[in-house]
Amino acid sequence: MNSINVIQQLTGFEYALEIVATLFYAISGIRLAAVKRFDWFGAYSVGFVTAIGGGTMRDVFLGVNPFWMLDVWYCVATVAALAVVILLRKYLVKIEGLYYIFDAFGLALFVDVGIYKTLMMGFPMWVAIIMGTITGAMGGVLRDVFINEQPLVFRKEIYATCCIAGGVLYWIVGLFGASAITQQIACGVIIIAVRFFAVKHNWSMPAMTKYGDKNLEKDYQ
Repeated sequence: MNSINVIQQLTGFEYALEIVATLFYAISGIRLAAVKRFDWFGAYSVGFVTAIGGGTMRDVFLGVNPFWMLDVWYCVATVAALAVVILLRKYLVKIEGLYYIFDAFGLALFVDVGIYKTLMMGFPMWVAIIMGTITGAMGGVLRDVFINEQPLVFRKEIYATCCIAGGVLYWIVGLFGASAITQQIACGVIIIAVRFFAVKHNWSMPAMTKYGDKNLEKDYQ
């Protein structure tokens, strides 16, 4: 199945999910660029890469044309995100929790869409979970690289693990005969919930340096 057929077979619900996810992820990237005092072009570039990076990587792995090249509304969503941040910059920059809200919702929505598209192309569920995780997490990796930060997904903070948890729940709910929309809602809710509690209670994965050579760690500091 080619990429154009995949786009055409998206239901209104999945299409809306992907547009909203693009908007939210672009806002999260532009908001961080604003904190770093990037100019408008630099901030938009960060937001654009954040919004389309994971989905582009997914589509390359699946052997189809990147989704945003087939429909201009994805690019329109990133421009709208820039306008939102410019108009509401005072609030978006000052209120720290807003970043996590946009990031968590964008993460959940992109994982949903990544899993759905992969399954629609005939791949097994384990591949869909990997592709969903790539769709959700890799845009954030590129965002952090562009703003010269250590990628969030590679730190101790729980991030990609949320994507995997959501993908597993997507699969489990499907085993009980639930509809695709029910699977997507369950997946999205668990991702948002885990991210919320991870940030609120400082949940984290063990760091490799705990078991490593402290002298080697100093060499790279």
